[in-house]
Amino acid sequence: MATNDCLMQYFEWYLPSDSALWNKVQKDAIHLSNLGINYVWLPPAYKGASGIYDVGYGVYDLYDLGEFNQKGTIPTKYGTKDEYLVAIRNLKENNIKVLADIVLNHKLGADEAEDVLAVQDDPENRNISLTSAMPIKAWTKYTFPGRGDTYSNFKWDWTHFHGVDWDENTKKSSVFKFYGKKWDEDVDKEKGNFDYLMGADIDMNNNDVSNELINWGKWYYNFTGIDGFRLDAVKHIRADFFPEWLDKMKETSNRELFAVGEYWTIDIDVMRRYLEKTSNKINLFDVPLHYNFFRASISNGEFNMSKIFDGTLVKEFPEKAVTFVDNHDTEPDQALESWVLDWFKPHAYSLILLRKEGLPCIFYGDYYGISEKGVEPKNEMLDKLLKVRKYFAYGEQNDYFNDRDVIGFVRKGDFEHSESGLAVVMTDKEAGIITMNVGKKFANTVFYDCLGNISEKVYIDSEGNGNFSCIDGSVSVWIKDGQYVN
Repeated sequence: MATNDCLMQYFEWYLPSDSALWNKVQKDAIHLSNLGINYVWLPPAYKGASGIYDVGYGVYDLYDLGEFNQKGTIPTKYGTKDEYLVAIRNLKENNIKVLADIVLNHKLGADEAEDVLAVQDDPENRNISLTSAMPIKAWTKYTFPGRGDTYSNFKWDWTHFHGVDWDENTKKSSVFKFYGKKWDEDVDKEKGNFDYLMGADIDMNNNDVSNELINWGKWYYNFTGIDGFRLDAVKHIRADFFPEWLDKMKETSNRELFAVGEYWTIDIDVMRRYLEKTSNKINLFDVPLHYNFFRASISNGEFNMSKIFDGTLVKEFPEKAVTFVDNHDTEPDQALESWVLDWFKPHAYSLILLRKEGLPCIFYGDYYGISEKGVEPKNEMLDKLLKVRKYFAYGEQNDYFNDRDVIGFVRKGDFEHSESGLAVVMTDKEAGIITMNVGKKFANTVFYDCLGNISEKVYIDSEGNGNFSCIDGSVSVWIKDGQYVN
């Protein structure tokens, strides 16, 4: 990552199933580049079990990027294969790198069911078996009749999976582990062992499977030209799989490919251990920081803002942290719902966009809104913060985190960006003021609040000190007068 890189997650859960996203993002490429977005994370591009209605995480066929008539449709929810390739090309032509969402943990929507012996495990503690081996009928055979052998002749059957969550014979939902198989040990310990998540759980220890996933990854990289990966559900996959897989991708690409994993936990020690086990080859989303933002937004001013970064990845391992405010899983009515309330969004985005640590990720649902849930777009606020990041958020950073409610920080700028430098003050409660030093280069100048929450200006003394303020429950971002971000 380079200084001031910025990522956008270019989708949200409730997008209409109109196959329009690939066309939208390719037309949006110039606009995103002008804002300073230089990474875009696109949703899963392959055919899901629900066809055009699948957000992409119910993976059916990894090789069908909207090209074959499968699951009742040729295009995916987001468009066709050709539209996807055009979108990637347009983004790259505008100096935006593309991260592909990779879902290798499970498959859904099998073409046939198979008779297999399985043991029923306790869904809340997969280390406990509730039955001895018994016959079940599992949806595990994937023959891809719509695609045939195009791109790959690999066909999946029950031997390629650990287990499933449905017995077609009894119409029963549970966790069924195939007889003779065992869950991988080096996974998250939630529910005793969190190898199993959903659908048909892929057995990464099967040599045929691992070879197929490597072959697919090489094909996908060469076929699409993507620049890196967002790795789904890494806590459910043995820790050494993705480092090995990424090494194989590097052999194909002859370059380092950026990878960020979704490890959903608030425990920084668990994240630390995962980074160690993966030899620091994978960046991680800063889930603990998201939950700090969420708790601050619902605490009615009782959250200790001076501790906003405590227990977070960006504080402990800033070079490995991808910071975010919300995503498709935290949206209203989703499984991990923890939506940061609107009043706190400017605070949270200021804390990820204007500081030097971490790679910040802008959420499509914040920028463009979520019409399905009545969430209004915040593009005006985000446009300002993105431009401040692009032009002013450089140089030495000093924090003024000395109060429970009113906190601030400064960036003193650098020589390469002659007018760079800023001051930020925010509160989760009453208005406040902090005296902060922005550096002698700004001596005897004037700063203004570019977010427009305060009309009065701040005069900087001969030592670079200024009295910076914010109004109740708000954030103010101060830059040198005469510099505009509208």
